[in-house]
Amino acid sequence: MSRNSTKPHGESHTIGELAALSGVRVETIRYFERIGLLTPPERTTGGHRLFSAADLARLNFVRRAREIGFSQREVRTLLSLSSGELTSCDEVKTLAENHLAVIRGKIRDLQRLDQLLSSTIAQCTGGKVPKCPVIEAIAHG
Repeated sequence: MSRNSTKPHGESHTIGELAALSGVRVETIRYFERIGLLTPPERTTGGHRLFSAADLARLNFVRRAREIGFSQREVRTLLSLSSGELTSCDEVKTLAENHLAVIRGKIRDLQRLDQLLSSTIAQCTGGKVPKCPVIEAIAHG
């Protein structure tokens, strides 16, 4: 389903519609609202949430930032840095550079794990043996 609203400008979306338009589960939308990543939406007299096009845009921003791997704290910072007329690109750049450094560190760690596990598996002959190289590597680091 398209992530862009087909409703006229200014019309509200129910939480189910917002979920369908954004690709974010209803429970996650409620969670984002509860922790303050989404502002509390308008409510009908019956208490149902009504989300605006701005809410959809913010939710899509949060979803994409989380997909990139930014933490909740970082998403909050990005939202606050982008909320004014002028965005502090220096601060955003610093935040993104720090995040990239963390990602690169995780990649290095995963590459080390890949090499360790690959070499350990290569030592494993299969069958019944007194000492399995994989078990030994886990047990003794």
